[in-house]
Amino acid sequence: MKLDNYEMHLPSYSIGDHIYDKIANVCKDYGQKVLMIGGRKGLAAAEDKIRKYIADSDLTIIGVAIYGNDCTYATVERLRQLPSYKECDMVFAVGGGKAVDTCKCLCIEDDKPIFSFPTIASNCAATTSVSIMYNEDGTFLKPHFFIRPVMHAFIDTEIIAQAPCQYMWAGIGDTYAKYYEAQISSRGEELPHFTAMGVNVSQLCKDPILLYGKQGFEDHKNHVSSYALEQLVLSIVVTTGIASIFLTRDFTPDYNSGLAHAIFYALTSYPIIEEKHLHGEVVGFGVLFALVVDGWMEEFEKIYAFNKSIGLPVSIEDIEITEEQFKETISRIPEMSDIKHYPYEVTEEMMYEAWEVIKNQGNK
Repeated sequence: MKLDNYEMHLPSYSIGDHIYDKIANVCKDYGQKVLMIGGRKGLAAAEDKIRKYIADSDLTIIGVAIYGNDCTYATVERLRQLPSYKECDMVFAVGGGKAVDTCKCLCIEDDKPIFSFPTIASNCAATTSVSIMYNEDGTFLKPHFFIRPVMHAFIDTEIIAQAPCQYMWAGIGDTYAKYYEAQISSRGEELPHFTAMGVNVSQLCKDPILLYGKQGFEDHKNHVSSYALEQLVLSIVVTTGIASIFLTRDFTPDYNSGLAHAIFYALTSYPIIEEKHLHGEVVGFGVLFALVVDGWMEEFEKIYAFNKSIGLPVSIEDIEITEEQFKETISRIPEMSDIKHYPYEVTEEMMYEAWEVIKNQGNK
């Protein structure tokens, strides 16, 4: 496949306990007037610290806006009409994935400088060049791709360490899934350079998670900004973001998804998943099926034990799904778009066989 005039923009980021001391220097060439947009919890966690670190600089915060509830096109348009948005030189996007994605869809489309300030480590929105868009009823709509990510991501591990730990817990499952799904979906193909880069980068979506995951999660529960926690944050927010940029383009096959995500999206038809369980939590459970279906049993044993060690789900009971519901889910798996680009057909029979293996693993 020959690509004409193709550009790749990689994320720029800073990480540390007091990384906000870099804000003024990084942002100084983009103007002076700042609009801060975020979620209520994210702004509560970071606004005062941001203000403290830019107090003696030329940057001036001219407004603070709550982004909304979901990353929708209507929300983006509402923010676009704010007088403070029209006046500002740059936007500080503060909070979780939906808040940051909303600001990206707003600013990158308008070519307005945007900087991200993630306050939880559950996803890679702070560094990717895509926003996950939702319908007004909160259901998934589509990915919206951009030519570049934010100008810079300021990742304050002190703030993240104070956030509710279940977000990082779920982010762990979604992060190691990136490695397995990229490896399986690209198997046997002659890959273009950027996809090959993404597949190889995805190795770092798994290795640090398994090495530092248990300790880093314990430190997070104790609100300790440790080296282990920092390594987890880098994997979840930065490495996954870089892999996503290389693996997910709107003109190529999707190497960024697979059976684990197909299981998650199929299960979202049951309200209990959206109401009481997090995306990465369910994806981490789906990885167990992906590995058994693929015959990757050594990795299955490893991930099963790891999930058990930090409380990620290893059974349908853990995600509050009945056998009848899961059987109905299995019937829809072969048609899911997430496995359309897979090296083999995933059948209902494969899923049932994998289910038996996972149940037997729990009885050992």
